[in-house]
Amino acid sequence: MRLLALTIFAASSLLAADPALSNFVSAADLAKLIQRANTERKPDQINFTQRLSNYGRYRATFESRKAGKPTNPNIHETDTEVVYVVDGAGMFTLGGTLKDEKRTNEANRSGSGINGGEKRHIAKGDFIIIPEGVAHAFTDVEGTLVIISLHGPKGIDK
Repeated sequence: MRLLALTIFAASSLLAADPALSNFVSAADLAKLIQRANTERKPDQINFTQRLSNYGRYRATFESRKAGKPTNPNIHETDTEVVYVVDGAGMFTLGGTLKDEKRTNEANRSGSGINGGEKRHIAKGDFIIIPEGVAHAFTDVEGTLVIISLHGPKGIDK
């Protein structure tokens, strides 16, 4: 929980919030979001998302994913994504190529699956950095997977 608090604090200190969004999310706020996801999720809704904060090219999002149908894998061409697993577990694939690739908007592509890549089990407390241009997907969710996702500008070229 301490790492989560530090992650949220670091993200919120970078994010001077949109007036409609807070730049601080307490543990109590997060618990309310989890409860809201459990009560407001439609029966066929796999992924429940709630924007937490916005500032320029930075955005933080709460996501609650249910077991069942996996969400489509994707590639963010201009954003680096940082994911912290708040609760739950599942499989995560990083890398490879998208199957049946299609453009979803000017900066993102999606597919029906991933060919190749590194598949690993993720669980509460895990932290993942997803570089821009890299395919990734959450699959085989065990129960409910709750994450905080922070999108920001692409990483620094070496």
